[in-house]
Amino acid sequence: MTLRLQPVQVAAGTSDTESHLVFSDGFLVVVLVRLSDDHGEATGMWFLEAGFGRVDHPDPPTFAGLDEAQSWVEWRLESRR
Repeated sequence: MTLRLQPVQVAAGTSDTESHLVFSDGFLVVVLVRLSDDHGEATGMWFLEAGFGRVDHPDPPTFAGLDEAQSWVEWRLESRR
């Protein structure tokens, strides 16, 4: 499985604008947003703004970096087949 990340800016209504769309096999599976200074200790972490299909999650996680986020997305996609 190969994930493709596309940098975008999301109008999230906050100062969290650095984001990535994550595609798997051409399908949009995740929107990740980097948390701004407004989030205290979580500043700089990546947040699962939206997950689709097998990557949807009722309690969206945060990740220390994009590598960790991608690993989690791959795990969710593989474990739900």
